[in-house]
Amino acid sequence: MTYDGWAPAAFKTRIDEVLHRFVAQEADRFAAIDPLLGPVAEQLEAAVADGKRLRAAFCYWGWRAVGQPDSDALVRAAASMELVHAAVVVHDDLIDDSPLRHGRPTAHIALRGAVRRRPRADAAARSLAMLMGDLLMALAGQLFAGSGLPAAYLARARSLWSVMARELVAGECLEILSTGTGPDTAASLKVVRYKTAKYTVEQPMLIGGALAGAGPRLREGYSAYGLPLGEAFQLRDDLLGLFGDPERTGKANTDDVRGNRPTALLAETWRLAGDEDRERLGALLGRRRPDADALEAVREVTRRLKAPDRIEDMIGARVQEALGALDELDAPAHAASALTALAQSAADRLS
Repeated sequence: MTYDGWAPAAFKTRIDEVLHRFVAQEADRFAAIDPLLGPVAEQLEAAVADGKRLRAAFCYWGWRAVGQPDSDALVRAAASMELVHAAVVVHDDLIDDSPLRHGRPTAHIALRGAVRRRPRADAAARSLAMLMGDLLMALAGQLFAGSGLPAAYLARARSLWSVMARELVAGECLEILSTGTGPDTAASLKVVRYKTAKYTVEQPMLIGGALAGAGPRLREGYSAYGLPLGEAFQLRDDLLGLFGDPERTGKANTDDVRGNRPTALLAETWRLAGDEDRERLGALLGRRRPDADALEAVREVTRRLKAPDRIEDMIGARVQEALGALDELDAPAHAASALTALAQSAADRLS
């Protein structure tokens, strides 16, 4: 079979096979150290059980758009992007104290069972999750380095891993430092860019391109496509975080309200609100356990002020910017077609 056409389901299967086999082997090695480690090993495998595999896809097409052929070694390297994502998710859920991911308990919640009879069980479970996220990031580097690509190819991309790590950690830190300081759309969009957009689209594409030997002009085009598209991806997440169906998203839709997170949606709502609405929002945001009425009250204010419409406009503008940059790339037709389809699936989704 050739892989010049974009077949998302077939590609996801290839990535899943790499991830599941690799992480199962590493989980077994981890658990073999001591039987007590069994629950953590189980969560390592759970961390890669699901996912859209978009980051791997952007890495793959960053390689293919240079003109390189399909490669099983490149697929293994691309799969490492999903281990980076798995590590980020474990840490992000821990920071936000999110209870659900993909409809299942998050790692720090699931690991409570392993320490339930110990002192400060919740803190112990959170510590285990933190360490598990660290291990997933280390495994990402291991899978990348052992992908089977020539050492000279891997060397071209090595520095980009440090950039990716620095930027996504900066984004997480900015979100923590911005929470509770007063909603600000510009600050929220900066969090969006660094926490999610760069490591979701731009950096995987740049890494795939670097592996393939992409020149400066193509790398600039990847950033021009990847940055706005990554922002559109996260802005869609902001909308789904408040208005999405938990049965589809697999996540609790109270997280942003409970955490009073500096999302662009809530920042725009605050910017558009008058004194009365701001007083109302101030009483609702940050509640430790917001009930259905509190959640619906926040939704009502955002709808009335048309904040969701403004976020939709931001998403649409960014997708068009990305597609415009793609037109300038002069990539092979099959790569341009795949990247166009990926742009639509990243920005227009229900989960």
